[in-house]
Formats: sequence, C-alpha cells, structure tokens
Amino acid sequence: MVKVTFVQPDGSRLEVEAEPGQSIMQTALSHNVVGITAECNGSAACATCHAYFDEASLNGLEKMQEHENDMLDFAASERRSGSRLSCQVKVTEALDGIVVTLPEMQ
Repeated sequence: MVKVTFVQPDGSRLEVEAEPGQSIMQTALSHNVVGITAECNGSAACATCHAYFDEASLNGLEKMQEHENDMLDFAASERRSGSRLSCQVKVTEALDGIVVTLPEMQ
C-alpha cells in the first residue's frame, strides 16, 4: 500500500493507505476525507476534486492533459502551480508519502 497524507485547510492531517491503480480522489472518498466532493464521480467534468500537490511530487505525476488543465480554470478555489484534479492522478508506488493539500472550498 501507498501512504497518502491529506492536509485540510486548517492544517490538520490524515494519513491513509492507498491502493495502487486507484485515483487520489477514489482514495479520499474511500477514507471519508472531508473536502473532496467529486460531483462527477471522477470524469474530470466538475473540478470538485481539486487539490494541491506538493512541488516535490509534481514530477512523479502523469502529465496533465488539456481537458484537466481547462477544468482547473473553473475550480472554486485559487489555482496554484501544484493544482490538479485528484481524479486524474493515479496512485503508484512512486507516490508513497505524497502530501495532498485540500483547498478551502470546492
């Protein structure tokens, strides 16, 4: 299993175990992480799974596709350099220890 730490806007942290092959969004939902709404169930159509990935992890993620990039323009919270739709980030062994910060609102 891969360790993923979700950080809430208030700074509280929750470390969970993620199954490789699932998305970060699926991992958050299966562990009842507050702050991931996922209204479109992972089809990259709503931006309600927006999350901030630490800069050190960005190189280990699959490249962002154009559709995801466009959807992030509609996110309710500020877009940052580490912004991704968590439904588009697949858990891999290489992501063990990744820190995912959740925005104030979705």
